Amino acid sequence: MTLYQVAKNLVWYALKPLYRMEVIGVENIPKDGPVIICSNHISNFDPPVVGGSAPRVVHFLAKEELFKGKFGKFLFSKLNAVPIKRGMKDRQALRQALNILKEGKVLGLFPEGTRSKTGELGEGLSGIGFFALRSEATVVPCVIVGPYKVGRRLKIVYGEPVKMDKLREEKASAKETTEQIMQEISKLQKKHA
Repeated sequence: MTLYQVAKNLVWYALKPLYRMEVIGVENIPKDGPVIICSNHISNFDPPVVGGSAPRVVHFLAKEELFKGKFGKFLFSKLNAVPIKRGMKDRQALRQALNILKEGKVLGLFPEGTRSKTGELGEGLSGIGFFALRSEATVVPCVIVGPYKVGRRLKIVYGEPVKMDKLREEKASAKETTEQIMQEISKLQKKHA
């Protein structure tokens, strides 16, 4: 058993009863092939919650600061995280993320790029559209409906895949594609609020 699997089980079984988690729509995540899971971002717990509830191993882009020091570098690398420099184009991280998708794996992204303090959905970054257009990945919207409060119900909802064929055929921009993905996340959020 890998460190990722051990951590996934430990975190999931600790958090699930604590926050009375309900997971909806995991059948919308394809069993194989490249997948991008795009979720809203309301807490530092979001990556382990998405990673723990998804039926496949999820690779996340994570801020470079988490990889500082030997322990951080070892831990987050073993947890399948890819370091990315915030606020600038990080070509190496982009290449790594695209390679994850080329290998038929799952990439987890938080399109807003940072946590929402209010729970309201913010604007998505164009990089999400870039990954969706530059790969053959199935894009699965996800919403976490909180709050993270002990004893309160927390929902993790995976929606139906975003229809990417038309966007790819029409050579939509990364920004337009991101907007479409964000609309799907917003619909899920309104439906399950």
